[in-house]
Amino acid sequence: MKPVRVGSLSVGGGHPLAFILGPCVIESAAHALEMASAIHEVAARCHVPVIFKASYDKANRTSVQSFRGPGLTAGLRILEDVRERTGLPLLTDIHDPAHAAAAAEVVDVLQIPAFLSRQTDLIAAAARTGKAVNIKKGQFLAPKDMRHVIAKVTAEGNESVLVTERGVSFGYNDLIVDMRALPMLRELGYPVVFDVTHSVQLPGAGDGVTAGLSQYIEPLAAAGVAVGVDAVFMEVHDDPSAAKSDAANALRLDRLEALIMKLKRIDAAAREGATAASGARA
Repeated sequence: MKPVRVGSLSVGGGHPLAFILGPCVIESAAHALEMASAIHEVAARCHVPVIFKASYDKANRTSVQSFRGPGLTAGLRILEDVRERTGLPLLTDIHDPAHAAAAAEVVDVLQIPAFLSRQTDLIAAAARTGKAVNIKKGQFLAPKDMRHVIAKVTAEGNESVLVTERGVSFGYNDLIVDMRALPMLRELGYPVVFDVTHSVQLPGAGDGVTAGLSQYIEPLAAAGVAVGVDAVFMEVHDDPSAAKSDAANALRLDRLEALIMKLKRIDAAAREGATAASGARA
């Protein structure tokens, strides 16, 4: 597996476990900077590579009345300020091919939302920017199906692909993570991200909003890292109950540092076990 370069860090290819962290949506310039600064400090104490994530527009909210964010122009201006002040690499998702070039001027990773993981024009536009493309596996796709999605990126001459697992639909208003999907995705040859917080969603179960089971973030993260991933994606908020998006499935900021340290220990053990197993087969 070749590592993917994201700003000043690399994901996959034997590099340290990376983290993609931040609020679901940009709530304000002050809040985005506050969250990025706090996450940067935690990452420095834990000695882990971190990418800051936040959306300028959540175009896939459950209800038309839900908060979507500041929009493309204002949102990218806020993200640019975050980068200048913290030095963190940035990730944001795009929903419209016309947004790809503008977003790529500011962020290091363009993310394709799960619901749009088969939208060829969107994926191709992201790929043509030359920036890393993180594709979330649709809740309706099998791991092997992602080879066709990856090919839409590489056909544009872009090999900087990340593939994210975020659970699959399990009946109505529920998701489940098949841990076999993580090694299956890795077999495709590109770094794999485990989106923990979206995997505990209960889509549409909150009467116009997405509900969630945030109490299971930590055990699910531990299980995924034990199986083996290259990065962990978690939405983090200083006060999830007041979050303007994904309030029910965000990790509290004050729980982040302890969880990162736990996941680092699990990752070290998993890598040691994989090395020992490889040596035994040799």
